[in-house]
Amino acid sequence: MSNTLDAVVQTAGLGLTQQQQAQLHELYRHLHAHPELSMQEHRTAEFIEQQLDGLGIENFRCGGTGVVGILRNGNGPVVGFRADTDGLPIKEDTGLDYASTDTGILPDGTEVPVMHGCGHDTHTAVLLTVARMFGESREAWAGTLVLIFQPGEETAAGAAAMVADGLWERAPKPEIVYGQHVMPGLAGTVSLSVGNAMAMADSLKVTVHGRQSHGSQPQDSIDPVVLGAHMVVRLQTIVSRELDPRQAAVVTVGTFHGGLKENIIPASAEFTLNIRTFDDGVRAQVLAAVRRIVSAEAAASGAPEPEIEELYTFPACYNEPAEAEGLAEVLRGAIGQDAVSVVPALMGSEDFGHLAAAIDVPAVYWFFGGHSAEVVNGDGPVPMNHSPFFAPVMEPTLSTGVKAAVAALRSRLGR
Repeated sequence: MSNTLDAVVQTAGLGLTQQQQAQLHELYRHLHAHPELSMQEHRTAEFIEQQLDGLGIENFRCGGTGVVGILRNGNGPVVGFRADTDGLPIKEDTGLDYASTDTGILPDGTEVPVMHGCGHDTHTAVLLTVARMFGESREAWAGTLVLIFQPGEETAAGAAAMVADGLWERAPKPEIVYGQHVMPGLAGTVSLSVGNAMAMADSLKVTVHGRQSHGSQPQDSIDPVVLGAHMVVRLQTIVSRELDPRQAAVVTVGTFHGGLKENIIPASAEFTLNIRTFDDGVRAQVLAAVRRIVSAEAAASGAPEPEIEELYTFPACYNEPAEAEGLAEVLRGAIGQDAVSVVPALMGSEDFGHLAAAIDVPAVYWFFGGHSAEVVNGDGPVPMNHSPFFAPVMEPTLSTGVKAAVAALRSRLGR
């Protein structure tokens, strides 16, 4: 690391000058107060474009509400870094003076409160600050930094949309793509996995068809509620009785809807399920078992063949082992030996993997903590991502995200 950028990274032990930290906090407060739903991040995209324009960084819109910044600085490696930008339909209950009061419109037309309940505002504010730091220290590095501000992570639509919109035809292809996510761990710490980082996910909607009848005359019906209930119970046996116990998978039925009145056996019912796996073979086995069980249970009840609709799919989030192990050492050097840990993969999911897989380059994704020691070690429940109470403490959360990003990028960029 050159003396110039090294000095920036180490200033005040935070990797930021006081002015840069103040700007980071201002960015974060603005983004937190004004979240937008997935693939509707219009004002957020405009804000990011304004920031990049102000820094003199070329940029273009991609995938609807995605923004790509390209910071060129002579010959050298090309490295990509992604931050997601969307919020969630959650009514914020953090009590912060910059809490969101904004609303959004779901695809079905419902107006809902919106909150940055997963911390994507931290990711965006951090990456904008990293862009500023690298833009202000060009003498310290060489190469090209591709800044990817991705929409729609929560619906698994954003990364695919950017790739389909020609992300890698319009931006220089990087040799690696990095990304990070704030989590309910201790602020000032970082964790990452070697190999699988997060699970693949498949979400399905099953529509069960029966025969409607009066509730007093079940003999004239094919009850889709009873039939669907048998399906739900039987689906639980995929993991407990079909998979090798040494393999990991989750099958969760998250919703079940059927009927409008207690004395009417409805004509149909529907439920949705979510499946998490790490291995392609296990994924194929579980999906095949779901279809087999749903179809067989319907046949056992004399019901028509159910409909199974794919809602969305998250790809694998895989950290190339050699890159992840090397980066862990880099992060330990930047943040502290005891502040960086290698952890098992999470069953959560991310569409980050699309970005690197589309051009067959490695990727590394890590997590940084967002809560104070009082919250993490306290007697009360720790607010998790997607909770209305999820409120990362501003410092050292944001500065740790910046430091980790700068360290990762500097480990690849020249000089």
